Amino acid sequence: MPELSSRRRYVVLGICCLSLLIVGMDITIVNVALPSIGRELHGGIADLQWVIDAYTVVLAGLLILSGSTADRLGRKRTFQTGLVVFTAGSLLCSIAPGLGWLVAFRMVQAVGGSMLNPIAMSIVTNVFTDPRERSRAIGIFASVLGLSMGIGPIVGGALTDGVGWESIFWINVPIGIGALVLTALFVPDSRAPRPRRIDPVGQVLVIALVAALVYAIIESPRAGWGAPGVLVPLGISLVSLVGLLWYEPRVREPLIEFRFFRSLPFSGASLTAVCALGGFGGFLFLATLYLQDVRGLSPLDAGLLTAPMAAMVLVAAPLSGRLVGTRGPRLPLVFAGLGMAGGAAMLLGLSDTTSYGHLVLSFVLFGAGIGLVNPPITNAAVSGMPNAQAGTAAALASTSRQLGSSLGVAVIGSLVNTGTDGELGAGVLANACLAEGIVVGCGIAVAVLGLLTSTAHAKRTADRTAATLDPVLG
Repeated sequence: MPELSSRRRYVVLGICCLSLLIVGMDITIVNVALPSIGRELHGGIADLQWVIDAYTVVLAGLLILSGSTADRLGRKRTFQTGLVVFTAGSLLCSIAPGLGWLVAFRMVQAVGGSMLNPIAMSIVTNVFTDPRERSRAIGIFASVLGLSMGIGPIVGGALTDGVGWESIFWINVPIGIGALVLTALFVPDSRAPRPRRIDPVGQVLVIALVAALVYAIIESPRAGWGAPGVLVPLGISLVSLVGLLWYEPRVREPLIEFRFFRSLPFSGASLTAVCALGGFGGFLFLATLYLQDVRGLSPLDAGLLTAPMAAMVLVAAPLSGRLVGTRGPRLPLVFAGLGMAGGAAMLLGLSDTTSYGHLVLSFVLFGAGIGLVNPPITNAAVSGMPNAQAGTAAALASTSRQLGSSLGVAVIGSLVNTGTDGELGAGVLANACLAEGIVVGCGIAVAVLGLLTSTAHAKRTADRTAATLDPVLG
């Protein structure tokens, strides 16, 4: 691939950030519309969990495959295909006649979304060849992820209140078409010199593991943990996990490159992504039901009340990117965990009379934490890894994010749904303390992982891993 001018490189970065914006925003923009969707399409809490998790489960299951496919067939072509599928899926979601159709069309969206984020990161890392400039570009890219998650509830609230829940999907269509045209004009194509082979067995095992686990958690309040409808998917999930651990190390080019996890910063970033996005997914799901179904706020008012959280994400994300570039990931991760834990801890005594000032302060702390967490995760995922496998490495980090988000919504939603007969919002106050306690634990885990994975020993494991992988994969 020929060297691009500095201006052209940043144009490419902007185009990739557009795709990240719509995919990241889609994860949170739907949350604020859930009560409206539930009322109009006659769905309970478990149904609404699937509106979120059908998207994130498919996304988590296909991200690694999409990354390796892009390395093989060409990143530009795969990226463009993803834009087309995601945009078409968004349009279909906006005309869904029922919850079952909406869940199905969300899965179509996710198929397209799986071809966007990891490939966009791979394009960025291959366009920006200078290490210092690449770190800056990755920081900007990661900051857009924080921005997308932060503004989603505000945009979703305004659209749902002013136009209807269908409009939260319409917004993706012009952005997707614009990104598609700009990609054709400005983004150069690239592929790995020696791309990985497709691993169909590993792909099936990953999808079975994630989908079965999330299904069991979501359905447990309705069926009970001892019911066959829960025990069978739990068994499938366990067998799939054992199968992955046994099979993948024996494949020459596995779907999941377990050697990446010999690097403590990389494995720590993956676990941090699960904890951070799990906490965020659960926190936002609970807040949405509380504000609209307990406090009776409109979608717009609920979105506006969470605006301070979005504002802190906007402030903290670029600050975190600069800190990662100048001082490393430790400080951003520790403060991210403390912010998450502190914000969630303020809601341990949540009631139907909790002051709005108290809620806003909680959202501010939590938003600061989430804003700080993404740049160090993204940086650790690709730093020191072979350029030829940038798509695979970035996809692993993105998979961890989506897995965390799926589990967060599944666990917190199922906890809220326990003993409520599916009535929206009924279990929020009854189970708020335990639910927020889980989110506090996620925040503490992020801070501890930030300390453990930023030591000199951790850096040495990353160097050894890179030395081992480079001659093999590079």
